[in-house]
Amino acid sequence: MQDGTDDSHHNILMDASQEGLKRDLRLRHMIMIAITGIIGTGLFLTSGSTIATAGPGGALLAYTLIGLLLISVSQAIAEIATFLPLPGAFNAWGGRVFDEAFSFQMTWMYFINWALMIPAELSASALIVSYWLPDDTTFPPWVVPLIIIILMLFMNIAGVKTYGELVYWISIPKIVTIIFFIACGILVDAGAIGGHTYGFENWRIQGAPFKGGFRSFLTTLISVAYAYSGVEMTGVTAAESRNPHKHVPRAVNTVLIRVTFFYITSIFLLGLIVANDDPLLVNTDRSAARAPFTIVFAKAGLRGSADYMNAIVFTSLFSAINSDFYVTTRMLLSLSRNGWVHKSIGHINSRGVPVVAVAVVTACSCLSLITIFVGSGVVFQWFVSFIGSITFQYWLYILLLHFRFRYCWKAQGRAISDLPYVAWGYPYFNILGVIIGCFCIVCNWYLSVINPP
Repeated sequence: MQDGTDDSHHNILMDASQEGLKRDLRLRHMIMIAITGIIGTGLFLTSGSTIATAGPGGALLAYTLIGLLLISVSQAIAEIATFLPLPGAFNAWGGRVFDEAFSFQMTWMYFINWALMIPAELSASALIVSYWLPDDTTFPPWVVPLIIIILMLFMNIAGVKTYGELVYWISIPKIVTIIFFIACGILVDAGAIGGHTYGFENWRIQGAPFKGGFRSFLTTLISVAYAYSGVEMTGVTAAESRNPHKHVPRAVNTVLIRVTFFYITSIFLLGLIVANDDPLLVNTDRSAARAPFTIVFAKAGLRGSADYMNAIVFTSLFSAINSDFYVTTRMLLSLSRNGWVHKSIGHINSRGVPVVAVAVVTACSCLSLITIFVGSGVVFQWFVSFIGSITFQYWLYILLLHFRFRYCWKAQGRAISDLPYVAWGYPYFNILGVIIGCFCIVCNWYLSVINPP
């Protein structure tokens, strides 16, 4: 596209079988991979701290603001991925619509982000399992991450079809739990169960609705970015979709609607029911007994809610790690195909699995084992900060790619209506997204200066 050549659409699509990948992902697989990559520790374990830091209004505003950014990012991905379902997704698009230097930087950035996401989730897994252990336990915390790493290795070498099915069925319980939580939260807030009508009383207590002022609101943006990161996974799965023209737009729009509903509704209900000064919201040990969802279930009078929620958080974490493995290996594959890492890493076996990339990602996952030395909670917070910062940057890069893609498309004399999918709200949503993204990056720099590590 960069040189103005008019390749046929068949050639542009690049049959995935020629690349060694298998087009075995169905629409339901793509939707669930993206949803499970997003809904994990970010929603279940860090949402309470955003309310404790910025109050119910500040937390809701932060999730809504980043949600608006994601609308523009998701639409940009849908438009380009439907036309160019390439291995590496938006990282591969950079070489076509900008130049190789841009693509090089973006692909490495995205790989590093997801390579760090895996040990972040694995570090949280040790904390979650510790809930069921006695205080004086001698159980080594690194055993849980090690077991999960071994399971991930086997699941990811089984082939993309098996991987998609496993993700789909493992993810159903946490989706059901969120829907149940929303229904339960509405009933608790209205006083139908639990014996107390909350209404908006927690928005009127001291510190609410915007606790700590503007600075506290800014500090929550990194945690919210971590919670939302993964919404762009649908673009990555396009290269292995059975029908990217139909599946990518439907998956992107479905994921966008469901995730914004799950997140914003959940945060709104949490802010209504749980006071921002509730010490349980701080959740310093990241156990489900102190997770905000568990607090609401307890107020509803549901016995055993902590044990149930802990199990759900663990299965949610497991499915999220599985999605993280998938994305990270595909980024390594893209790096290898472009000659930016050794070509042997791009080797794909007869089942369409990049086995060498899987082995490299498995080795990177062992970073989580540093919990032996510094503790799981400390490691988890390190990774949240790193990932949240990187996330803003590659979301912004995706929007810049979309601007450039439209420019190249028009420069070739093509009509927008000829695109398989047209992003709605362009260019206004993109402009809004760039403004929000730049604002978040500047805020992150500001906070780093006034609060140096």
